[in-house]
Amino acid sequence: MTVFSSLLPLLAADAFGTLLPEIVASIVVGCSVFVAVQTLVNSLHADDLEQDAAWRYDVNRINELRHADWMYRAFQPVIRLLSGVNRVLFHDYLPEIGREIQVAGLTRFWTPEEYLGKLELLAVFLSPLYFWGFTTFLGPAGTVTAIVATVVTGWLMRRRLAARARHRLLRIKRRLPFLLDLLTLLMEAGSTFLQALADAVEQFGDHPVGQEFGRLLSEINMGKGRTAALEAMRERLHDDEITSIIGSIIQGEELGTPLARLFRTQADVLRIKRTQRAETVAGEAGVKMLLPAVLVMASTVLIILGPFVLGFIYAEFM
Repeated sequence: MTVFSSLLPLLAADAFGTLLPEIVASIVVGCSVFVAVQTLVNSLHADDLEQDAAWRYDVNRINELRHADWMYRAFQPVIRLLSGVNRVLFHDYLPEIGREIQVAGLTRFWTPEEYLGKLELLAVFLSPLYFWGFTTFLGPAGTVTAIVATVVTGWLMRRRLAARARHRLLRIKRRLPFLLDLLTLLMEAGSTFLQALADAVEQFGDHPVGQEFGRLLSEINMGKGRTAALEAMRERLHDDEITSIIGSIIQGEELGTPLARLFRTQADVLRIKRTQRAETVAGEAGVKMLLPAVLVMASTVLIILGPFVLGFIYAEFM
């Protein structure tokens, strides 16, 4: 009994020494999880930031962006850090990215460097999956492949933004003649330009052309001149056809030409251009179908003549 009593403290000390690393690791992991969850909760909480007079517009923009985009709200410090890097590395490409953000219909509170930072962050989030998959199948060489896949993912997201902008711009140009026709009918019926524009925006609803002209109407209602609002729309969409149309409207306003006549003329011009574009696409279709047609023809010839050629070869050798 005396021996057991003397050995008990030694056994307890040995067990405690064995479990000490596990206890410390559990405490560290628990604290890390608590800090991570607390940070995420604080980031997702959409309270407005405090502002001063010098940075009022930027803080207002950030507050609106925090309300509009959960990812910016959750990872704002990281995105702002990446935006500073992008401002240096991609300085020449930022104006084009900014125009694509506007044309794609994304919230106007994004700056191009911050949106590019968001895309880069999304690519980084996918990188562990790439590293796990490529290193599992390729071994150590998969690390380089995973890095390349992460860079390519960021580049594809950037191209997706450009494709989204082109698609939305195409939708605007397809429906723009109908909106101009509606404006013409309303103004010929006695409505003012602002009344006709408000009715047209309500009629087209959430369509991209309705959204763009709704923004034009909002700018005019807030006190911006009609010419300045049209020029802002021209710079925002940055398309040759729309630039030509808006330029004609601005010139007609300066010369005193009735807007209803201008809208009807421009709608007819848009329809003519749409017809010409369809004819161009139809003409290109024949050239694009030439190579698939040749491949199908060659495959058909091989399928038909192949058995005869093989039979002749085998009969020759036998």
